Amino acid sequence: MVEQGLIRAAQAGDRDALITLLREIEGHVYKTAFYILHNEQDALDASQEALIRVYTKIGSYEEKAQFKTWVGRIVTNICIDKFRRAKPTVSMDEHEMVFKDKHDVEREVMSGYLAQDIQAAIDQLPDHHRTVIVLRYIQDLSYNEIADCLDLPLNTVKSYLFRARQQLQNRLQEYQKGGVSG
Repeated sequence: MVEQGLIRAAQAGDRDALITLLREIEGHVYKTAFYILHNEQDALDASQEALIRVYTKIGSYEEKAQFKTWVGRIVTNICIDKFRRAKPTVSMDEHEMVFKDKHDVEREVMSGYLAQDIQAAIDQLPDHHRTVIVLRYIQDLSYNEIADCLDLPLNTVKSYLFRARQQLQNRLQEYQKGGVSG
């Protein structure tokens, strides 16, 4: 596997291999940070901090967990630390909508509203529930990978996901009824 070769070379002190490895993971790191923090600047800061930590700690990586999981744990912990320091201000930026066909306008608008409702519902989840939702459904990690990433028991991850899905379902039903403004 190419990634394993890069990891071993980086651990042996090959700076070029380490830089190549960091470039390969930077998109994954940013995406994880952004979906947890919901703020571009905070996500960039967390990503940079995570990449620096990977850079300085690559020697401590052991192949007990997948590299992606190890990196995910680093970025998630940094994001959690940011939450602990200060509750982030969540802003719903207006997104440009490009319509391909006049007949698709209604569907595009409704899709945009649904996406905003889902994002608003996720934003309202407690931090630990939001984190497992992002890792499971945005980053597509398995339950075991989430447990490794967050250093939680597998049953706790399952419980958090179950409760988070219930909360999301309830909030989305409230949005549909017009009972909650997002």
